[in-house]
Amino acid sequence: MAPAILPVETSRAFPAATTVAIIGAGIVGLYAALTLAERGIEVVVLEKGRLAGEQSSRNLGWVRKTNRNAADVPLAQAADRLWEEMPERTGIDVGFRRAGIMFVASKATQMAIYETWLSSVGGLGLDSRILSNREIEALVPGCDRKWEGALYTPSDARAEPTLACSAIARAAISRGVVIVENCAVRGLSKATGKVAGVITERGEIACEKVLLAGGLWSRRFLGNLGIAFPTLPVICSVMRTAPIEGPTEIAVGAENFSFRKRMDGGFTLTQRGRLEAPLTPDHLHIGLRYLGQLRSQRGVLKIGLGREFFRQARLSRRWTAQDVSPFEQIRTMDPPANAAINNEALHNLNAAWPVFRDAKIVESWAGMIDVTPDSEPVIAPIADIPGLVVATGFSGHGFGTGPAAGHLAADLISGDRPIVDPSPYRFERLS
Repeated sequence: MAPAILPVETSRAFPAATTVAIIGAGIVGLYAALTLAERGIEVVVLEKGRLAGEQSSRNLGWVRKTNRNAADVPLAQAADRLWEEMPERTGIDVGFRRAGIMFVASKATQMAIYETWLSSVGGLGLDSRILSNREIEALVPGCDRKWEGALYTPSDARAEPTLACSAIARAAISRGVVIVENCAVRGLSKATGKVAGVITERGEIACEKVLLAGGLWSRRFLGNLGIAFPTLPVICSVMRTAPIEGPTEIAVGAENFSFRKRMDGGFTLTQRGRLEAPLTPDHLHIGLRYLGQLRSQRGVLKIGLGREFFRQARLSRRWTAQDVSPFEQIRTMDPPANAAINNEALHNLNAAWPVFRDAKIVESWAGMIDVTPDSEPVIAPIADIPGLVVATGFSGHGFGTGPAAGHLAADLISGDRPIVDPSPYRFERLS
């Protein structure tokens, strides 16, 4: 089960029409809705399950610029500004803290990768820098390991996934946005070749524009429309501790663990060096496009054939507006946490920072992440379906840039000046 979010009272009404329909009530879709509503545009958000029920509430809560591709850094910088405005815009403290993020390295080869990245973003105005082992000890004391060095960005931050989406949703509702939960969108209706509405399990809603922000379900939704969109899943297992006096406010990532302080005084922990990669029927169709990632991350990905293959195989790839869609068959993707991986993370962390030996684990969960071949999202209109914009495929780093991604999607829908250059996120690059 995902962590419990701050409750939100969503709509029980079912509108007949709107200007913009948004599919998916994760952080990107919700922020796009808020941005459009602030511009006086009528919006309905449709969620097949519950608000923020999947990766938007299950992620680690990191808000980082570090280690992003250079072309993706401007979106992260824009998100930083929007995160800072969040308390004023929503009236809720969502736990945004500029406490910094540090990536420590035990090998010279890893430090070389960090130094190469730092060189690649040299002209982008970041405060990232390389640290020595002595500097690591000064910033994160109590470590029993000697590190080769670290990459540190003081202006990187964190926020609480269980608060952020709810805060954005409440603010959007207060500005007139209608959010309907447990209502799957089965397809689109068209007139003169353009989007004219969304067809849901409860009926049709007429609209002028549609934003698809459906996370890992976007590939299946687009496939039913005849649009090929490549993503494959990975699963990250996570746990949180009870409040504990930890070594630092800085979020720290090593090769085989990570930790970050929580607003409640505990820590969110994970095994950075181990992700489950369940084989699915999609691997037979697009797996070759991921060979580069498989080679570079072969020590990280735990690939296996199991029940996920057969569950995915049973889900329809083609359906009509009268059929029960896959989104109704599985309202929420809720993979079980992998206890072995979480235990490994805790063991590795305890060996490095012994203070965590006193930590009490109070909750564990897992989330399924949609990954594109280049690990970058698509935030773009779909040329073959005028009126449809997609914002999906965030590959595990969508929470941090979520506000800016939602803002950019809203810009593309309303025709406003884009908050950043959208060209790195064009759909055609994956063709």
